[in-house]
Amino acid sequence: MIVMKIKLKLGDITKLQTDAIVNAANSSLLGGGGVDGAIHRAAGRQLVEECRMLNGCRTGEAKITKGYKLSAKHVIHTVGPVWNGGTKNEEALLRDCYQNSLVLAVKNGLQSIAFPCISTGRYRFPIQLATEIAVETVTTFASLNNGLDEVIFICNDQENYNQYSNLLEAINNSAVSVEF
Repeated sequence: MIVMKIKLKLGDITKLQTDAIVNAANSSLLGGGGVDGAIHRAAGRQLVEECRMLNGCRTGEAKITKGYKLSAKHVIHTVGPVWNGGTKNEEALLRDCYQNSLVLAVKNGLQSIAFPCISTGRYRFPIQLATEIAVETVTTFASLNNGLDEVIFICNDQENYNQYSNLLEAINNSAVSVEF
C-alpha cells in the first residue's frame, strides 16, 4: 500500500514549494483579504488575469490555475462557507472544499498539495470543527485514493496549529504517515 504523508507546518503558504497550494478564495476568485490576498500579491497580476477567465467559483467547489511567481506550480482556489451557526450546510460545504481540491489535484497529476485553514478567519467557522473536517476528509481520501504523495496543512497562527497538532497526533490510519 502506498502511504501518503501528512505534514503540519506553521508559516506562510505563499513560500511553500509544492505542486499546489490551496487558496481560501472568495467567490469572485479575484483576490481579497487574508490568505486570498497574500496569494494574489505573491503570485502577481497574471494570477488575477487567469482567474477572470474562470468566471468565479461557488462555495465548496474548486478551480485550478498556474502558480506564476509563487514557489508552488499551481493554485487550487476553493470557496469556503461562512459560518451561520451550522444551519446552512456549512459542514458539508467545507468538506466539499477539501474533497474537491484533492480530486482536482489528482486529476491534474499533482503529487503534493498544501491547505490553509479554510473558513476559520473572516468566515468564522469554529476552528476545532473545521480542523476535524479537514483531517477526516484528507485521511479518508488517502485511504481511498493513491494519487497524492503529500498533503501539507499550513497554519499562520498558533491556535490553528495546536488544533491540527492534537488531531494529527491521534491518527491511527495505515494509509497515512504524519510529520510535524
